[in-house]
Amino acid sequence: MNIVLENKGIQTDYFYVPPFVLLEGEVVVLFLYNGGYYYDTEVFLRDIFCGKIKHENVILHRKMRFVDYFRRSYFRDTFFPLTVGRYLKKKADLKSPFSNKIFEEKWIKKETKIENLPGTPRKLLTLYAALSKTKDIVFDIAGLDWQGGEFTFKMVKDAVKDGGSAILLDHFEDMKEHASKYIEVEWNKDMLPPVKEFKLSLYKK
Repeated sequence: MNIVLENKGIQTDYFYVPPFVLLEGEVVVLFLYNGGYYYDTEVFLRDIFCGKIKHENVILHRKMRFVDYFRRSYFRDTFFPLTVGRYLKKKADLKSPFSNKIFEEKWIKKETKIENLPGTPRKLLTLYAALSKTKDIVFDIAGLDWQGGEFTFKMVKDAVKDGGSAILLDHFEDMKEHASKYIEVEWNKDMLPPVKEFKLSLYKK
């Protein structure tokens, strides 16, 4: 199998990400722990894995893409509600089979307003759109319950098994048994600032 990404170890003042190699067909789960530093750490690591910032110990053999959240706009949702069909037209490759996967849920139509979608279908919509354009992704399942998270993870695992790849940045251990590789971030607790007072300064100035 071809190598998609090589991590030789990411060291910061606050944590260490042990080395791992991401191969085609794999889903690596990177367990960040569930705490006040989860979001800052996720953003920092996804920027590295997607090539937005360079790190001397991370080699990208293929470009990876972070599957971002669907971000609501109060003005747009009030006056011009975004529908599933319009979202896919804008975000997905309509020639890909993934662009129609969301409609396997029979109650979801092109005219369905995204603001009316529960958490799991909304997450699946963004994942299907991303997978219609790329086969190598970084994602999370924040905000989903255990059942929705497991369903979403298994969908991604099946989607990338033939030549794709994925990294899940997670804050629970639920997907450990389903992962191709499971990596735990090692925290330097003595260096962590108070959660309520500071954010992690992970980016070099």
